[in-house]
Parts: sequence; C-alpha cells; structure tokens
Amino acid sequence: MTATIRSVKVGDVDLAIAETGRGGRPLLLQHGFTGAKEDFADWWDALAERGWHVVAPDLRGHGASSHPRSRNDYSMERFESDLLGLVDALGWTRFTLLGHSLGGMISQAIAIERPERLDALVLMDTISGPAAMEGGGLRFALLRLFVRLRGMDAIAKFVRKPPPGAPESVVRLYAERPGFVEWTQSKVRNTSREMATVMMRELSRRPDCLDDLRALSLPTLVLVGEFDMPGFVDGSRLMADAVPGARLVILEGAAHNPQLETPDAWWRALTEFLDELPAPAIPPAPPTTPA
Repeated sequence: MTATIRSVKVGDVDLAIAETGRGGRPLLLQHGFTGAKEDFADWWDALAERGWHVVAPDLRGHGASSHPRSRNDYSMERFESDLLGLVDALGWTRFTLLGHSLGGMISQAIAIERPERLDALVLMDTISGPAAMEGGGLRFALLRLFVRLRGMDAIAKFVRKPPPGAPESVVRLYAERPGFVEWTQSKVRNTSREMATVMMRELSRRPDCLDDLRALSLPTLVLVGEFDMPGFVDGSRLMADAVPGARLVILEGAAHNPQLETPDAWWRALTEFLDELPAPAIPPAPPTTPA
C-alpha cells in the first residue's frame, strides 16, 4: 500500500496531501510549524493497514501547498478554515484528528469550535497557550526580524546539527537516519517567509484556550516528549487535566518529534489509543419503498 500524493483545491489555496487507506476510518495527521506531510510518512501505510483512511496535508505556506505572498493570507483562523474545507472536500462528516505542535494548536481550535466533527483528538507536542522561547518575547522579535531580512535559507543553516543539549534520541536521529539533515533543511526552505513571520508573532501572543478545553467531550490523547521545548511538558499536563477523561503519555527520551526520535514508544501509545476508540455509528438505512 502506497500513499497517493495529490492536490486539493480549498478556497484560495491548493493543499498538497498524502492519502492512503481509502474506505477506512478518517484520520487527519497535521504537521507543525515549518513541517510537512512527510513528517508522518513512516506511518501512513501502517495506519492504513489498521483500517484508517489516512490523509496528511501540507498547511498553506508549507511544503508543496500554495504559498500566498501576502502576510494577510496567514493566520490561525486561515489554517483552521483550510483544514475544515479539506475534510469537506474529502467528504468526511466526522474524523479523528492528530495535530503536532502548531498543528496541535489548530486542532484545539477545531475541537473547541466544531466538536461535532471529531471522533477523537490527539494533541502531540503542543500547548494550549502562547509559545515560549528562551530569551522571551525579545528573542521572538529578533528571530522574526532575521527571517524577514535573511529568509528561510538562513534559518535552514541552524538545523544542520542537533541543537545544544539535545537528548540522545535527537543526536542519534541526526547521525543514523540517512538524509535526515537534508530533509530537515528542505522543509525549512520550503516554508513561506511571510507565513513564518506572521506565525512567530501570533504564536507568541496566542490566548490560552485551556478553559475552553474543559468543555470537550471526546476521547483525547495528549502525547509529549520528555525533553520537549520549554513549557511543553507542563503544558501537556495542564491540557490532559483540563480535558475530561484525557490520557497523558510522556514519551521517555523523546524531544519534539517523538514519531522520529522514539518511534516504537510513540507508535505503541498512539495505536493503543486508536484501537480503544468505539466503532463509528452506522447510519440507519433509508426506508424502502414498497414495489
């Protein structure tokens, strides 16, 4: 089984998607900031073999999706609208949603505003409020200025090697996965400069939606790496406490990309959750008309 890569028109953009397992239960896998649909490529077929209709899109301004040139074309609301438009185009009434990092923030908005569309929610290495960075808001501002002046090629140079203090799982990933550095740099280079500058500002000012998460009533898994970015582990605990009945799994040894860093533990946590989901309701057959 091999994923099909195609483009879907959604409003004013074309979204590139990977799709496999048609006819299965709908599952949307959403990458994070400067990521791409291929962040989950190791798992597309395995999930399809377990009965899932897997779709992984590139967000606007990322990967092979449209890259609008105006900063006005980017916002959390635009991302949310794009994903809801995509699932409508796919013909999905309800679906299970996994969101990673920025994708997890978009997923929270969909869960809060359109809970009737979701069968289950996986929040992976994300937080409910503004993103933090060592050095605070000033460092965010300087990074935005750097991107505006130098572009994403300059940012790509920073991912040529593991960040200082990276856990062993990240160091091993850089050393042992063929082509990992080139792939990681290509994702950054294929990210819109305009999108990056807008979202770095929005992410640092994003209102906290923790109270809204308390009203959710759907199966929820919160996954986070033990060595994730500042505030993400504590933020994951807060989200798991807020969502009634949510399950929290802290993945030992992982950082921000556990599906790559500690894949066996990530896969076990995810599939245990997915396997326990109730079967979708089968709509009643329409009444028959007597001959």
